[in-house]
Amino acid sequence: MFGRMAYRGGIDLGGTKIQAAVVDDAGNVVGQARNPTPTTGGPADVADEIAATMREASAGADVETSSLAGIGVGSPGKIDNEAGTVTGAKNLPGWDGSFDLRAALEHSCGAPVAIGNDVDVATDAEFQLGSGRPYQSLLGVFWGTGVGGGIILDGKPWLGRGAAAEIGHVCVRMGGAPCPCGREGCMEAYAGRYAMELRARREVERGEKTMLFKIMEERGRTRLTSGVWARALDRDDALAQRLMERAVRALGAGVASTLNVLDVEAVIIGGGLGLRLGQPYVEKIREAMMPHLFASERPPAVELAELGDLGGAIGASLLVKATAAA
Repeated sequence: MFGRMAYRGGIDLGGTKIQAAVVDDAGNVVGQARNPTPTTGGPADVADEIAATMREASAGADVETSSLAGIGVGSPGKIDNEAGTVTGAKNLPGWDGSFDLRAALEHSCGAPVAIGNDVDVATDAEFQLGSGRPYQSLLGVFWGTGVGGGIILDGKPWLGRGAAAEIGHVCVRMGGAPCPCGREGCMEAYAGRYAMELRARREVERGEKTMLFKIMEERGRTRLTSGVWARALDRDDALAQRLMERAVRALGAGVASTLNVLDVEAVIIGGGLGLRLGQPYVEKIREAMMPHLFASERPPAVELAELGDLGGAIGASLLVKATAAA
């Protein structure tokens, strides 16, 4: 049995949810909590909600946040772990500039904080503990509010100069749809849940009929969450089906184009939409990849992320171990 000081905290900070976990040295989750990401305010408000969610998860593990060996945070945006800052996390409210997330959380939680890219840490968790274990090279594709990527090469994360695996911004159509990043034709402009919601709202303004927003209201949501999309698809909603087919085509083209460069052994599909839609959509993405793969005679394995919604938080907790060992 592990002592309390062996526990590590992990935070998966997403555009719609904050998932916290307390993890022991064997990778077992001993406490967890999940709350919505604030939709208004700014980085300080998000930091306050992160701290509150971490305290809730710690209470579930019967520990104080100050007794944790450390807290890892997987965040969108540009990460500078040395400085403790997150910059340009555009899926989060008012986070266009830079914010010292480490200082805010260390003050609120009383434990050391390490920060990494949200998708990089989730990919590392799948590689070490999940469906990526059989492979030495893989591409993580996390399909949710945006589309994020992570790369493992020869058993090690590949971060490039700090912006590797931005797979959501692979161009799938020259001069195509506007992306939330400000560019055109990115895969995320077609497959990211935020961009899909903007497209759905425009279609409704043009007179398109859909159950998407009715389901959203019935579920007490303010956004088209993964669950809303899944329910609309289950009800054969024509707009939801059309936009989802468009998303899958973009994912197939973007993922295959990335594979033509990396030639890794496996693709791991995770993220809010990827996990909610599950294995049937893993197969759809696999099929959509095939026409674009150069080495189509030996395609990579395409797997559903094994760690589920907790994968990002578990991966973030590994930052603490990595930092302690450094």
